[in-house]
Amino acid sequence: MYPRLFLAAALASGTQAYAQENAQASAPGFIEGSSLDLNLRHYYSNQHTQRSTYLSIKKPSGIERTRVRETWVQTAMLKYSSGYTQGVIGVGVDVGVFSAVNLQRGHGKVANGGDRVLVDSDGDALPTWSRLGVGDVRLRLSNTELKIGRLMTDNPILRYKDNRALPSSFQGVGLYSNERDWLSVQGGSFDRAIPRTGTGAERLTTTFGNRAYSGARISYLGATLKPGYGLEASLYGSRFEDMWDQYYLGLTHRIGDKNTLALKTALHYYHTRDSGQQRLGYIDNDAASLAVTANHQAHSLTLAWQQVLGNEYFDYVWESTGNYMANSLYSDYNGPNEKSWQLRYDIDLAAYGVPGLTASLWHAKGWGIDGTHYEGDRNGRNTGYNVRGLDNAKHNENGLMLAYVVQSGKLKNSVLRTIVYNHRASGGQIDGSYDEFRIVGNFPINLF
Repeated sequence: MYPRLFLAAALASGTQAYAQENAQASAPGFIEGSSLDLNLRHYYSNQHTQRSTYLSIKKPSGIERTRVRETWVQTAMLKYSSGYTQGVIGVGVDVGVFSAVNLQRGHGKVANGGDRVLVDSDGDALPTWSRLGVGDVRLRLSNTELKIGRLMTDNPILRYKDNRALPSSFQGVGLYSNERDWLSVQGGSFDRAIPRTGTGAERLTTTFGNRAYSGARISYLGATLKPGYGLEASLYGSRFEDMWDQYYLGLTHRIGDKNTLALKTALHYYHTRDSGQQRLGYIDNDAASLAVTANHQAHSLTLAWQQVLGNEYFDYVWESTGNYMANSLYSDYNGPNEKSWQLRYDIDLAAYGVPGLTASLWHAKGWGIDGTHYEGDRNGRNTGYNVRGLDNAKHNENGLMLAYVVQSGKLKNSVLRTIVYNHRASGGQIDGSYDEFRIVGNFPINLF
């Protein structure tokens, strides 16, 4: 089904006169268009749990509780991208090798690793780990690309996760078509995830459900339309085999001029239903968010509302951030029947004589998390979500982020980011209560 849809989408986007210049017609060549880039990342985080939230340390005598986890990792991501061969259909390749050196290896400090560092069965941090993060063969016809291999996908259904020392990626086939400047089409079919703290490919499973169950693959097809007048619309459909079918609608409208006042309105909606063998049981979930951002010169203020309708989590594939909802922050605010709001302030300090420096400050609150009516395991189905103990659970967070982009010199485009989180939860809310401090530096180097 999905391969035929991909082919139809590619043909549909290329049957009329091109609105964009034919990129393949000007292909410089396989070697001539090559590039080799190295990104060095320094990742440090310090977590402190609060209230009833604890981390764990494996000991010979059993599990010991702790309140502190420290992560300190240096990584290198080396990526080679060829150009496309000349001709009607171009051929190219991408190869990316990711490696990490664990600078904090204290058994108690890493607190069993979490999703921060790679540990062995005894909870000891591995000193180093590496993997093939990206590796694909590319084919291009005009402005339509087909990629086969390990990819870093980016769309509302399957989006690589890059909030740790190394990013995740996915193994499969991806289609990217941009034949017109007002329409882009994206499709894909993937059967493995390459996790952030892993060395190989793993089966696809759920982020918030029972991970004993997995789907053979996830396939999707979608399009983004930009008709003008400040409007943008996206529509995606997907199938996570024997787990769920999920559909996404995104609408964005921009108006005004930030020198006086600009307004951006963004609506995101996900509709999820069980499918196939229903390995996560019955699923009946709708999730939506609405955000309005006012921008005046260097200042932006955002107010967002989000709501989940369903007795299970609004869910997406493990090791992805297939979640474009407005309140996807430290927490996703995606609990069963949860309501949440967010107030956010952003400032670009270039207007005050410090180009490259930005700051963000936000507060978010979620409440009404209620899984007491969960019946996904009725009629002998699997219990996909452990939510029956959630009865009016709630949580809130505060966050501050400072980011600086180097403007010139040998370190140009390097980014140093500092983030401080404060999250408090009650009633069994899944994220728990944490204080966290992070420093992340990215230093890109173009070798050729």
